[in-house]
Amino acid sequence: MEDQLLVVNCGSSSLKLAVFDQGRRKLVSVLAERLNTDEASARISGTAETIPLPDNGSYERVLAALVEALKTRGILCRDPVAIGHRVVHGGETFRGAALIDDQVVAAIDHCASLAPLHNPVNLAGIAATRALYPEVPQVAVFDTAFHQTLPPKAFRYALPETYYRDWAVRRYGFHGTSHYFMAQEAARLLARTHDTTSIISAHLGNGCSVAAIRNGRSVDTSMGLTPLEGLVMGTRSGDVDPSLFDYLAGKGLSAAEVHKTLNKQSGLLGLSGESNDMRTLCDLAEQGHSGAALAIDVFCFRLARYLGAMTASLTALDALVFTGGIGENSARVRQQTVEHLSLLGITLDSVANARNGADTEGRINAAESRYPVLVIPTNEERVIAEEALRLARSTQSPSTD
Repeated sequence: MEDQLLVVNCGSSSLKLAVFDQGRRKLVSVLAERLNTDEASARISGTAETIPLPDNGSYERVLAALVEALKTRGILCRDPVAIGHRVVHGGETFRGAALIDDQVVAAIDHCASLAPLHNPVNLAGIAATRALYPEVPQVAVFDTAFHQTLPPKAFRYALPETYYRDWAVRRYGFHGTSHYFMAQEAARLLARTHDTTSIISAHLGNGCSVAAIRNGRSVDTSMGLTPLEGLVMGTRSGDVDPSLFDYLAGKGLSAAEVHKTLNKQSGLLGLSGESNDMRTLCDLAEQGHSGAALAIDVFCFRLARYLGAMTASLTALDALVFTGGIGENSARVRQQTVEHLSLLGITLDSVANARNGADTEGRINAAESRYPVLVIPTNEERVIAEEALRLARSTQSPSTD
């Protein structure tokens, strides 16, 4: 049986595993949801079969149950050759993927204050797989690493120097693995090399961010110290006036309440009063729901403003790229957003856009458009698998043959 790679993605209430072969082909994925509740469940992709999970189980127990389920089904029959982990925040410590050892674990933990909802559960997944596979090379792939090429003028806030020096307060950016994949795939589709390709990449899902990528390197992005800054998202507000905290405190809201509201009750959900799902909102808007229409309008306008802003960091533009659940599948969002960019000469082909570029190798721009517009399905898991294999091979002793 061919050697396999395991990719682990731990969220605050979910755990996703994916198994790849060494040809970068995903064999299967498993998603466990509602962890730490009595309703925890898991399902193997492409099936209706559920996998029993331990009640209120730890990440270690849940991950062990998922691995055992894959083994009994003949999917993961021996130890993987490498395991890749998605880690949200690497601070300024990590400019690329890293082989996991005790020092790397300590450094990830040190960054936990920058991503308190993510890094601790990422570490829980790492601890669980290290316990299951103590001899297998394991690799951390960071959401923030790709954006470590941002220049100071793009990542510094206009705050006292001590905030940056003592507390690492700066803009970091996220979704880096997805933006990196977009740069690679755009270069391939445009018949260019990665290091000569400049794009604006829009990753649009429940979390959203855009990035300016110049010659294959991130030079600007919309998210900041945390994933809250920037675009309107599913339940996150994106940019707000910082004085909002003082204003709402005067209304009796605590800092914790405001933080929860901005992260969990705002964005598309807050504007519409109905849902954070763009598909639902588009259906409601078609039926005349004013809140849903407003949510879409604000989402697209704010997105267009940021796309325009990204041009300030580029000297050339080879393509505008849409990805993520919304970016890949919502023709309405793409069309409505691009309508705000007429000054840049960007226009869409209505037929290609309606088909999400399915028959045109991802191209959805009209023939007269000044710049190409691409729809590219993201594949962060594949990037993580590739990085895990690359670093695992780097630990192997060179052949003496």
